[in-house]
Amino acid sequence: MQRKLISAAVLALIGLSAVPAHVGAAAAKPAAPAKAALAKGQTTTQLPRNAVPSHYAVSLTPNAAAATFDASVTIALEVKQRGDTLTLNAAELAFSSAAISAGPGQPLQQAAAINVDDKNETASFRFAQPLAPGKYQLKLVYSGKIGTQTSGLFSLDYDSAQGKQRALYTQFENSDARRVIPSWDEPDYKATFALEAVVPQQLMALSNMPIAASSELGDGRKRVQFATTPKMSTYLLFFGLGDFERASAVEQGVELGVVTKRGALGQAQFALDSSRAVLREYNDYFGVKYPLPKLDNIAAPGRSPFFGAMENWGAIFTFEHVMLLDPSISTQSDKQASFLVAAHEMAHQWFGDLVTMRWWDDLWLNEGFASWMENRTMSRLHPEWNTALGAIGSREGAMERDALVTTHPVVQHIDTVEQASQAFDAITYSKGEAVIRMLENYVGENAWREGVRAYMQAHKYGNTVSDDLWKQVEKAARLPVRAIAHDFTLQPGVPLIRVADPVCRNGNTQLSLTQGEFSKDLPNKQALSWRVPVVAQTIGGKPARTVVSGGKASLSVPGCGPVLVNAGQAGYYRTVYAPKAFAALAGGFDQLAPIDQLGLMADSWSLSMAGLQPASNFLDLAKATSLAADPQVWGKIVEVFHSLDRSYEAQPERRQRFAKFAIARLTPLLAHIGWEAKAGEATSIINLREELIETLGDLGDPLVIAEARRRYADQSALPTALRRTVLTVVARHADAATWDALHAAAQAEKTPLVKAELYGLLAAAADPAQAKRALQLAIGAEPDATTGPGMISRVANRHPDLAFDFALANQAELNKRVDANSRSRYFPGLGKSSADPAMIAKLKAYADANLSASARGDTKSAIAGIEYRIKVRSERLPEIDAWLAAQPR
Repeated sequence: MQRKLISAAVLALIGLSAVPAHVGAAAAKPAAPAKAALAKGQTTTQLPRNAVPSHYAVSLTPNAAAATFDASVTIALEVKQRGDTLTLNAAELAFSSAAISAGPGQPLQQAAAINVDDKNETASFRFAQPLAPGKYQLKLVYSGKIGTQTSGLFSLDYDSAQGKQRALYTQFENSDARRVIPSWDEPDYKATFALEAVVPQQLMALSNMPIAASSELGDGRKRVQFATTPKMSTYLLFFGLGDFERASAVEQGVELGVVTKRGALGQAQFALDSSRAVLREYNDYFGVKYPLPKLDNIAAPGRSPFFGAMENWGAIFTFEHVMLLDPSISTQSDKQASFLVAAHEMAHQWFGDLVTMRWWDDLWLNEGFASWMENRTMSRLHPEWNTALGAIGSREGAMERDALVTTHPVVQHIDTVEQASQAFDAITYSKGEAVIRMLENYVGENAWREGVRAYMQAHKYGNTVSDDLWKQVEKAARLPVRAIAHDFTLQPGVPLIRVADPVCRNGNTQLSLTQGEFSKDLPNKQALSWRVPVVAQTIGGKPARTVVSGGKASLSVPGCGPVLVNAGQAGYYRTVYAPKAFAALAGGFDQLAPIDQLGLMADSWSLSMAGLQPASNFLDLAKATSLAADPQVWGKIVEVFHSLDRSYEAQPERRQRFAKFAIARLTPLLAHIGWEAKAGEATSIINLREELIETLGDLGDPLVIAEARRRYADQSALPTALRRTVLTVVARHADAATWDALHAAAQAEKTPLVKAELYGLLAAAADPAQAKRALQLAIGAEPDATTGPGMISRVANRHPDLAFDFALANQAELNKRVDANSRSRYFPGLGKSSADPAMIAKLKAYADANLSASARGDTKSAIAGIEYRIKVRSERLPEIDAWLAAQPR
């Protein structure tokens, strides 16, 4: 599943970022449950393990207008233990009958009692005669609801040339198949599925497999029967229905398709072409051919605050704003996002679908690997985009969360559905990706691929835990992978490698390394211990490698001169240098590879904000960076300047002083790259231009704001590449008249993709008065049900206290638009950007009134982030002020 946190390049495009789950003040304590479960080979379950399903035959008749469906399912199962009751997962389903038989044509035994447990989302069927161990068929007839939230079977309404349209889709991850099919809705219970649906004759029905048969019923409806799926987990089943169009191409024997609402098919061509290239790459890399006969990528209107796409096997669901390329609005970053999402979800067809984690403890086996594969594949297939440096941004997103007390291990123990929902976070995705990158670098890409291929062959159509992978990689590499992997996945936190001043002897540089722990909010925390693979090299020299074990290591690096630790930036750790060592590196900054420039900047900034290095380290680097530096290095400077500007927002005079410096530093860069794209310029420059204009607009640069307004007024001066950027600057500085104009444009717009973007812009205003108008609009009837919650989240980016208070005041209305399992993430997410101590009390009060103890991870993470933000403003900004005061005027 694609989440906002996966890639910095698409943060604005795919959903709402999650924050880590709380693990308590000691931070190291969560490692024990994960290790215990791993050692014992246990699988968590919320169901009695007295029966195991092998096949579901599902018949579904949706009524989109009435928002209901009728259904039946016949489940082939094996009873393992004698008893009179079968318990399945079921949520919001009403049962009309239940019966069991020993097989086709055998006598039916009707259930003596049906007990629905709403709290635990189960249905139990008790029979008068006990069921002896053996094989049975359970037939259930029931009905359910079609929702407007993106869980279970849901509807999305949109405008079209034919008028208002309604399409149906399913979203079952992590635990919502039970809203459509009474089932053993846990990933370890794999089974095959045969789905049929009775639907309006003129509409297109979709599922994981191709249509095997279709027949008209004579009443304007048809019965569509899909081929039986391979053995898979319930959360991967998919059904879609609507006025769709489909284009396809055959690649290596697989029919690849793209499906859109009618009239938008041309916007999916890039996605189809990308799918062909990615399939070839993955068939080769994994050593197991994609096993289904077809693979569709289905674009849906609307959006979710929580995800952008879902890897249903053979039927990937993707919101159209991250898949389609509309020539009137789409930019280079949109194109990269479209490819990235396709690569991520297609990677899941192997990591997640073919081989599935046994339980949500090992969710990272799905998401960490898909995140790693998406970036690896984009770099391989589109080297012209120069996206390899994006790995630093992803790693930084993980480290920033992993260095707070509220982090958790990559492999974490999950007990409840709500906890599973909260596990889709930066630790699972981005730390998982970074650890994989480090381990591949440690063993070598050939040994890593060999291990992955062996893992796929050994466990296809099955379920695994992390050690199943480490076993295969260790066998291929003949290196102690498992020990290092355990250190980085079974305990939380970020290692800190301290580098003493190097000593040159006989043409080599001698390094002394000490391992600690990087913590942002526990400066005196006792460090955990990791075995850390380290690569170091002098500028222009050859790399040397070691593993820091037991807290210390010595390393001899070829050549003499400034030494960079974590050369190539594959390691998951922070590096802090002795003052002379850092000064030498800073003096040779222009000679470092761009990825190492980025890594040094990222470490310098984070270490300074945690009080472990002077803030001047980063600021001096930013001041000295040449205009010819890699655009992504400049992108890091732009990002930090934007963050500092936000840190000063409660101090107008100090903020103005910093903004003056930042504008003076960035204006020459904008003049250098210009507002207009040049023929043949690098895509990284195109992306930097967008970031630069938006940040200068946020800094209050009058020239940039004026130019954005001029181009907005003169549409001929508004090229597609700058449309979203210019509109963002205009919306950010909107007065009442401008807000009204944007609102009118949103109301008049008929293209769902553009319409949703315009409503989002209405929520971007810096003026609190306009932000309040956006909040009121978000809970009205005007934006669609999937857009409103996202608008409130966008207001919260700049006005967290305003948005959180509004959400609480309108909690009943918002609860209708945010599904129950996601509320524990949504509401805390609105307040997490605050720096007001009062927000901490508000978040605690919300949790006390609404959340169980197991569902408070996001609340506690939000609180930890607020506390750290307050600390930075009080303890670090004075150092920035002093540096600014010392600069020549």
